[in-house]
Amino acid sequence: MIASLRRLTACCALGAALAACGTAGSPGPARPAHANPAPSASPSASRPPTLAPGPGGLTPVFEHGPRNLGKTVALTFDADMTADEGPRAASGEHFDNPDLIGALRLLKVPATVFMTGRWAEQYPAQARTLGHDPQFEVANHSYSHYAFTGDCYGLPTVGADGMRKEVERAYASLRAAGVPRPMPYFRFPGGCYDRQALRALGPTGVTAVQWDVVSGDAFATDADAVVQQVLDGVKPGSVVVMHCTRSAAPTTERVVRAVVPELRRQGYRFVKVSELIGETDGHR
Repeated sequence: MIASLRRLTACCALGAALAACGTAGSPGPARPAHANPAPSASPSASRPPTLAPGPGGLTPVFEHGPRNLGKTVALTFDADMTADEGPRAASGEHFDNPDLIGALRLLKVPATVFMTGRWAEQYPAQARTLGHDPQFEVANHSYSHYAFTGDCYGLPTVGADGMRKEVERAYASLRAAGVPRPMPYFRFPGGCYDRQALRALGPTGVTAVQWDVVSGDAFATDADAVVQQVLDGVKPGSVVVMHCTRSAAPTTERVVRAVVPELRRQGYRFVKVSELIGETDGHR
């Protein structure tokens, strides 16, 4: 699994390069496990599905759903903001993208948003609204968006002793912003992880969520090229990684408006990550 992720994430270096808005894959790090019930989150009353821990309690990693259970696809959006980007936000840089969220609502597309704690602190009203909207589920993208491995697209690095704290602090920030039930899912900043990271997050009880389709929307200026990349990559059960930061992914709203009707024309149904995990062997 780790080797295959490395091959996948190597293709995403450009998209993952910036910390400003959810990054795409990264060079070969590993997976997350289940911790103290990372907030049981889901608009429903039941506990969201998670994957069973790996050998030795390693955090499990989820990349895509079953290929043989119908044409489903999950659109995921990284709401990125690093711990040190406050001055940029204060000077007018937009790390949010309300128009994108509005387009998803208009198109009635359920989605999973991986949110950093720092983003939730910067945009608490938006975090709260997403957390209370049953069309969306909000998951953990770390507090600071610092990398959990070295050499991860130039991101600052979190030491092994700070990894669990990053996840727990992010959950605290999400709840403080008004997200009542953040999901027990975690996306590594830059998509970068290794066995040390998976071991460190084991006690948190999260499932690490990667992807199998890189949209290429990060820093893209050609929306048509991004649309084609998504359409070419989607298969039944796919997880697509995109971003919801206006400054770092300015074409994403246009991409969504084009991709959604075309995939529906092809017979695809949009679901949240939790539904795909719930259909996967080994979930609990």
